[in-house]
Amino acid sequence: MRELWVPLSGAIAQQRNVETIANNVANANTPGFKKEQVVFKEYLAALEKGGGQVELPQKEWKPEDFYRSYNGEDSFVKVDGAYTLHEQGQLSPTGNAFDNALNGPGFFEVLTPNGVRYTRKGNFSINNDGKLVTDQGFLLLSKSPPPIAGADGKIILTTPPESRAITVGNKKFTISLDGEVFSGPNKAADLSLTEFNDVHALKKEGSSLFINPDQQNIKIGESKTAVHQGFVEQSNVNAVSEMSALINANRNFESIQRVIKTYDTMSGKAVNEIGKF
Repeated sequence: MRELWVPLSGAIAQQRNVETIANNVANANTPGFKKEQVVFKEYLAALEKGGGQVELPQKEWKPEDFYRSYNGEDSFVKVDGAYTLHEQGQLSPTGNAFDNALNGPGFFEVLTPNGVRYTRKGNFSINNDGKLVTDQGFLLLSKSPPPIAGADGKIILTTPPESRAITVGNKKFTISLDGEVFSGPNKAADLSLTEFNDVHALKKEGSSLFINPDQQNIKIGESKTAVHQGFVEQSNVNAVSEMSALINANRNFESIQRVIKTYDTMSGKAVNEIGKF
């Protein structure tokens, strides 16, 4: 029964929706987390096939001769993609100098074993070498020198990220609104507060980290992002609305399952009844 594919495709898409919303709910209290949302797309075979001429056979006409759809009536639902909502989260005071929140569109630049990544999660600490690191041990990076333009006009970064680690030692450190890092009375570095031309081009990697697939996406110019030391940026997930959406998605999934079960019962009865003749 080819019609079974319609509810089955809906079940697959709705399952992805449930998983996405459940992940949002699980990270409702994760600092700097940005919620995801799934987008669905309806596929109609008729739109792909387009219109055609009606074939009139030279014979005694039957009803099926006037309706040659060639499966043009088929349709199904699929997940067209998922996108991240980069809305600003609420800033909550902690009084802890190692907690730093961003107000604005920028990201902290960090160095991971897989390369440079970007995050809004500003829970820092100091490693054994006296360098500022994230709660996962990734090096926090300072600003790189101004990039240069190559012969083809593309941006070229000349400074390796390893050389941009921020050392504060064992002294008390402070961070200004502009991202200036001071170790005691001395300035240690300027935080790399990276902003992007298209924030939706970033790819979520997990653990509040993002990948920038194109260096040309980095915005050049004055930063509009401020650092608030002693604060954390809360997740932009509204736990109440997400729980409501999760319940609704689960109910939709269960409804589709009942439709599939009905199709299966009808198919079983058809086979058994035909077998009696």
